[in-house]
Amino acid sequence: MIDLNKLAEIFASGSCDIESVYRLVIQPKSILRDFKTVKHGFLFIIRGEARMCVNGTAYELLPGSVFHAAPGMQLNSQVIGQSEFEYYSLFYRLDKIGDENRGHECDSHFKLEPGTNPRVIELLILLHQNAHTLGGIGKLRVKELFLSIVYQVLVGCRYRESGSFPSKRVIEEAIAYINGHYMNPLTLDELANLHAMSPKRFSYFFHKYTGFRPIDYVIHYRMERASELLKAGQFPIRDIAVSVGYANPLYFSRVFKNKFGVSPSAYAHNLEHHK
Repeated sequence: MIDLNKLAEIFASGSCDIESVYRLVIQPKSILRDFKTVKHGFLFIIRGEARMCVNGTAYELLPGSVFHAAPGMQLNSQVIGQSEFEYYSLFYRLDKIGDENRGHECDSHFKLEPGTNPRVIELLILLHQNAHTLGGIGKLRVKELFLSIVYQVLVGCRYRESGSFPSKRVIEEAIAYINGHYMNPLTLDELANLHAMSPKRFSYFFHKYTGFRPIDYVIHYRMERASELLKAGQFPIRDIAVSVGYANPLYFSRVFKNKFGVSPSAYAHNLEHHK
């Protein structure tokens, strides 16, 4: 069984170049015999079903399956059933792998089952569209999309391994992310995507574990930090507002009053009065 953390570590610490990205639609009952792989690559299955045999190991590929192979492997495949088999193939090159990762996961063949994820499909479409973009900025965009896909796939696998319900650790990670990024614009879609869930599912489990809806928790945490800043000294309200993620100080004051029952200026005045 593939070690998800080791696989993540390879892509996090190594240098990789995306060499090519293809979208293919294979007709029913098509057969590929004795194909020899020459590069590292992933297949992301979109629809249909196929059976693939690599160096004697058989794999069933279904929508949502992610298959990986390395150079020099013998591959046979056959489309099963009456449906077309659609997939994206992505070939990459890994450089600068430390000695501790020699003979690593990327030199093997394996299948991952993260489940179907609309976000992964969306990212694959963008990657396919941007694959031939020229220049440093274009290459950076391609790498960003690739690493986002890898992240979504590995997080999806981890959730499936822990059962149909996200573990408490996943929600704790979401809380830690909010606590570290509360000063930035945060949306439910962004938070859900980071944890490879639909917004509805993410909101349900976040509320189940914390008692807050995700954006309600963001507001709660921002207001707690704002109250700390008010206690700390004579900071202008507009600076405190920006520091906790609100460009509009009037909107910040309204949210603050909703939380504490008084405006930020009255809150600060009360603190001063009780010193």
